[in-house]
Amino acid sequence: MNTQALGTGRPTDDELVARVHALGELIREQAAKGDRKRRVPEPVIAALNEAGAFKLATPRRYGGYETSMKTMLDVASAVGEYDGSTAWLVSLISACNWIAGLFPIQAQDEIWGENPDARVCGVFAPTSKSVKVDGGFLVTGKWYYTSGAWHAEWGAMGMPIVDENGQQTDYGFGLIPMSDMTQEDTWFTVGMRATGSICVAADNVFVPAHRIVSGTEANEGHNRNENIDNEPLYRSAFQPLLILVLIAPQLGLSRAALEFVKEQAATKRVHATVYEPQAGSVAIQLRLARAKMRVDTARLHAYRAAEDVDRAANEGRYPDFETRARIQADCGWVAENAREAIDMLITAHGAGSFAERNPLGRIWRDSNTAGRHAFITPDVRYEIYGKAMLGIEEKIVPLI
Repeated sequence: MNTQALGTGRPTDDELVARVHALGELIREQAAKGDRKRRVPEPVIAALNEAGAFKLATPRRYGGYETSMKTMLDVASAVGEYDGSTAWLVSLISACNWIAGLFPIQAQDEIWGENPDARVCGVFAPTSKSVKVDGGFLVTGKWYYTSGAWHAEWGAMGMPIVDENGQQTDYGFGLIPMSDMTQEDTWFTVGMRATGSICVAADNVFVPAHRIVSGTEANEGHNRNENIDNEPLYRSAFQPLLILVLIAPQLGLSRAALEFVKEQAATKRVHATVYEPQAGSVAIQLRLARAKMRVDTARLHAYRAAEDVDRAANEGRYPDFETRARIQADCGWVAENAREAIDMLITAHGAGSFAERNPLGRIWRDSNTAGRHAFITPDVRYEIYGKAMLGIEEKIVPLI
């Protein structure tokens, strides 16, 4: 929809994407520095913050845009055309801000009441220990791969929920100020280097009950936001949304690779052949066409899934099990097709793709790293969907 967002006072999707493209040269120019320093440079964070790229899932009550799954794909994939790591941060902060929207208003007030620009990072695995105390829990543990931790004020951290005897009864998410935790620089990778997905640690940190939500209940479509009837975004299906945000960078990265190789084909030769430029080679023409079909296939599946999430949220219903399973397969399919498109394009461009100054090398590294996140591993997602289609009840992942 390209009109002003139905009286919400927020920018339209097209306006938000245009803001990203206006920052494109800055993001691209800073990408190599971010790759070396292993974190997105602050000038990029500040510019994206000013553009509202981190407000996509912040409630309107605090000046956020409270958009949609489609908008999150639009904006983060646009960022991905300039840098995969930066796109990953936009996606993950959007997802964690959305999770914060599932908490009671009291908790949300603590995050955004005095700082409407506050950003939330998080890790969903409950890799910590909890002790039940009066009014909440004491939480101790470490959470690895906390994307966005360098740039966030709060963390939504996975934690076991236990009873008075220390027996786990559930798992959930606890909202913890980053100032109550320590950061360990542990992110040394070949791809998505600038995401700064470091380790965050807590030592006997008190988390009050109003800053905890049940993961089981969230996965079943229930949350603690008292204003949920007026805020459709936070009725979105839990796991489908959290998986969909992970594929947005892949969409942008594959588009960026395609445009770069197309542009270069007009002047670059096919070495050891008579073809100069590449554009005259039928082999190159076929490879680009096939790559473009995979890029388009990835986009179509991503946006079909996003539409299913958004429609169900707006209608106040939770997608059925098979639809949720199919969305998982969609995300695996997106990751697979985006990676394969980039591989095709790099083969067409040639070995020069891996020169340090060539952006294709970083695109390839970022896509192959992000595309293997546990939530979007293709074969696992296809197995989930195949079982759902056949009515097999065996559960191989905790959340669908």
